Amino acid sequence: MSILMPSAEVPTIDVSPLFGDDAEAKSSVAQEINKACRGSGFFYASNHGVDVQLLQDVVNEFHRNMTDQEKYDLAIHAYNKNNPHVRNGYYMASKGKKAVESFCYLNPSFGDDHPMIKSGTPMHEVNIWPDETRHARFRPFCEKHYREMFRLSTGIMRGIALALGKPEDFFAAALAEADTLSSVSLIRYPYLEDYPPVKTGADGTKLSFEDHLDVSMITVLYQTQVQNLQVETVDGWQDLPTSEENFLVNCGTYMGHITNDYFPAPNHRVKFVNAERLSLPFFLNAGHHSVIEPFVPEGAAEKVKNRPMSYGEYLQHGLRALIVKNGQT
Repeated sequence: MSILMPSAEVPTIDVSPLFGDDAEAKSSVAQEINKACRGSGFFYASNHGVDVQLLQDVVNEFHRNMTDQEKYDLAIHAYNKNNPHVRNGYYMASKGKKAVESFCYLNPSFGDDHPMIKSGTPMHEVNIWPDETRHARFRPFCEKHYREMFRLSTGIMRGIALALGKPEDFFAAALAEADTLSSVSLIRYPYLEDYPPVKTGADGTKLSFEDHLDVSMITVLYQTQVQNLQVETVDGWQDLPTSEENFLVNCGTYMGHITNDYFPAPNHRVKFVNAERLSLPFFLNAGHHSVIEPFVPEGAAEKVKNRPMSYGEYLQHGLRALIVKNGQT
């Protein structure tokens, strides 16, 4: 069940103090995060240290140079039965049916010798990449970007921990870089003269992706400056502002689960816009065996309502449910 957010206000928060030693500055950032997560559920993270122009350049170069055969060879199992991968790989457009396409990749630490890979644990895959001669800078960039986004996201989690009245390292044990199930999606929405049929929301709004709650701990998103996102509030669906330089952050349903919905996952959707644009989310996930005991944050009067759940169980169930509801992306 989704929770109606009080507002559509999206503050911009300077997250750089979360990477320093000034406790007072960190506390101030945490207060801003608390207000945002209890408001619209979204905020922009500024002074994040990621080169977003290079990110766009590399992703645009990748999408523009991929051939149809390369896309199929890399396609996940839903599109190419010869590929056993269900997470890492290419998510294909389908002429006349679906225009959006993307490439998803996982933790670069997942090599053949990783214990979870060796045991065949679901949700863990060794990344496959396009030809490294034809796409020379793509894999090195992507692996570096993954680590940069993991650093940024875990820094934001220090602020979220403080916002919840916990020590700043509260989430650290669950977010070990060697085991995180986090993922990057490099999504391209094309401009097309003859666009496939699009879905329509109950209020008549044309949609590229229907309303949903993110399956993640938090989502940290960069997208090109074409307004498309809406959040469901007490006053109905409201547009979210855009930013050409900052990352849009929101909680996923695991944060709602462990905080008794004190920090709920905001229900949001993607409006249909026939414009060439990129949407580049980093989904921060914990490790498969991680369990964070649900709690009631300071100042909340409710009793804990949710059972402890391993992150692997949560993620596998949540991703499957998202596909059932909104279809294969």
